[in-house]
Amino acid sequence: MTSLFIAFVILILIMFFLGLGVWVFAGLLLVSITGLVFLIDMSWFRVGTIMGPLVIRSATAWEVSAIPLFIWMGEMMLRTDMSDRLFRGLSPLTYHLPGRLLHTNIAGSALFAAISGSSAATTATVGKITITELSKRGYSKSLTYGSLAGAGSLGLLIPPSIVMIVYGVLAEVSISRLFAAGVFPGMMIAGLYSGYVIMASLLQPGAAPPDRARPGFRDVLRGIMDLIPISILIVLVLGSIYTGYATPSEAAAVGVVATIAMTILTGQFTFGMFFASLRSSVHTSCMIAIILVAAAFLSTAMGFLHVPQDVANAIAALDLTPVGLIVILAVFYILLGMFLEGISITVMSLPITLPLIIAAGYDPIWFGVFLVVMVELAQVTPPIGFNLFIIQGLTGTPIMRVALAALPFFVLMCIGAALLVVFPEIALWLPNWLFDK
Repeated sequence: MTSLFIAFVILILIMFFLGLGVWVFAGLLLVSITGLVFLIDMSWFRVGTIMGPLVIRSATAWEVSAIPLFIWMGEMMLRTDMSDRLFRGLSPLTYHLPGRLLHTNIAGSALFAAISGSSAATTATVGKITITELSKRGYSKSLTYGSLAGAGSLGLLIPPSIVMIVYGVLAEVSISRLFAAGVFPGMMIAGLYSGYVIMASLLQPGAAPPDRARPGFRDVLRGIMDLIPISILIVLVLGSIYTGYATPSEAAAVGVVATIAMTILTGQFTFGMFFASLRSSVHTSCMIAIILVAAAFLSTAMGFLHVPQDVANAIAALDLTPVGLIVILAVFYILLGMFLEGISITVMSLPITLPLIIAAGYDPIWFGVFLVVMVELAQVTPPIGFNLFIIQGLTGTPIMRVALAALPFFVLMCIGAALLVVFPEIALWLPNWLFDK
């Protein structure tokens, strides 16, 4: 039985179990065990001896401890007036740009992404205030929904990023470098979004009607004051990582303490809020942890089945150029993104794609950023686009209408991915400058 046939069988099994509605972690475990027992006749006892140490090692990795802490930060922010402060702070600063308050979706998402690490949390937190305000003031619903869907996905790219931590653990690369590598690509994609909003607003003046009052100097000053809390959190978390004073896990702990202190100082701390955010964080973190364990076991099973090596050899035999390989993988990830969410895409594909990327001569840090952009695309593609679902829940708008509004931003993200391929230094310059001095 050839490894290519085994790879095909594994793919069919994954689609079969997920199609049955089985939880992702259970589906991955079932595929792994089925492959080992029935495809290469491994004994059940041997499967157990492989799984036991692997579960402990995957669940107790030090890097994984950053995930629940960053999630907890986002959950506490979600329960405070942070989104209101973002909107109030950014409104006077965006007044003179064509598109005006539409830029609060983009800038607000970029700023909140720098303390959240989650696309869903970013979209929900920013959207719950901006959608109502922009609709009330007569802004284009299409541009409002589309810019929020696209910019909300920046929660995966702009550090700290949960998907980057997952990738760093599985690919065994520096998470600090990954975080640094995501900064400029995140800013670039946010810039593409703002550029499109400016162009669309100039072509359709009614998309961004004039505001009732022109903000004065005091309004701008108040806006800056409203942005100070979130700016302090960004400096504390990312500054401690990039200056070398803390690892990502330690910086996440610093961020949690600072967030709690900030909620106390602003008079928003309650034990109800504290325990609700903690409970939600534990729920999400356990889900991610158990998927990581299942993914590690799938990766090991694929190794026993010799799938990564033989698939890599088969693709190498096609004599593809490195760019040709990236194009094929991009299409592959876009198709996956129609049916799976980001962490599942990462953990299921990495055992096969990472060896190919390394064999083609690409930097694994660069590929981590490219993969996150591909995962971002999954957030805005139907039928399983989480950002689309969140906006639908906030507005009651049909999902396909939200998807059509997000289409231009999907295209802009594809352009961003292409620019990363042509100019890899967009991702690699900052980590090289920070850590290779």
